Amino acid sequence: MGKPKNNYFNATLSDKLFDAANVLVMCVVLVVTLYPFLNVLAISFNDSNDTVRGGLTIFPREFTLKNYETIFAYQGLVTGFWNSVLRTVIGTLLGLLSGSMLAYCLARPDFQARKFVSTFLALTMYVTGGLIPVYILMRDLHLMNSFGVYVLPGLVSAFNVFVIRSFIDGLPYALQESAKIDGATDFRIYWQVILPLCKPVLATIALFLAVGQWNSWFDTYLYNGGTPSLTTLQYELTKVLQSTTNQSDIRGKNITDLVTSVSPESIKMAITIVVSLPILVIYPFLQRYFVKGMTLGAVKS
Repeated sequence: MGKPKNNYFNATLSDKLFDAANVLVMCVVLVVTLYPFLNVLAISFNDSNDTVRGGLTIFPREFTLKNYETIFAYQGLVTGFWNSVLRTVIGTLLGLLSGSMLAYCLARPDFQARKFVSTFLALTMYVTGGLIPVYILMRDLHLMNSFGVYVLPGLVSAFNVFVIRSFIDGLPYALQESAKIDGATDFRIYWQVILPLCKPVLATIALFLAVGQWNSWFDTYLYNGGTPSLTTLQYELTKVLQSTTNQSDIRGKNITDLVTSVSPESIKMAITIVVSLPILVIYPFLQRYFVKGMTLGAVKS
């Protein structure tokens, strides 16, 4: 007895209607998701005087690179770019290491303080001291005007710890027991047994941490605003946008000549593309881990 043919022509009417509706909905979702980005890209490459007229869709009417030339002509951009890359790499790696180590401890049933530590971490998600106490804390810890203020305050995130712990809870505990019988220490179990199995959730958390570090600028404004060598890309781009709006001096450099021929809207869109591009390049490599990490980390067997 041969296998029944399973193709579109043998499907029932209800199946065909469902497939058609599914394709239609997915097309609508694709357009709604993709159109804003293409519109931003078109405005960033369009002449500023023409942009003011409005009506741009997904293609620039008068193509120009003037908006990007204005951004990259600013002298602090290179230093800010390398500091942003450095804080993203270091902050992501240290955040993964510290968060996964704490999650591993909380996932151990023989860790007696797990309930207390879990409750304490959960409280930090809902209760915060506010901006002024945090500023005073950074000052008392001598983190002002230092690179450490970008990395140390974000080493442990309660949300990330709980996601990783949930994933570890879904792993067979017999793996840890068998490794311990073979003489492995707790750190060796964590490093050689748990971490390799946690690649999906670690890739997910790495994406969260990297996006947060890359897009951060307010901490630069608060703690390192007076130190040009510790500036970040997003902070510099924010100043470029402000200068375009106000046509004012920034750090002793008059950029009025650079901004007279561009509009704040065009600069804003160009900045959006510059900031988003690195994350868009990295995301496809982590996407397959992203869905798997978020789903498996929330399910226990």
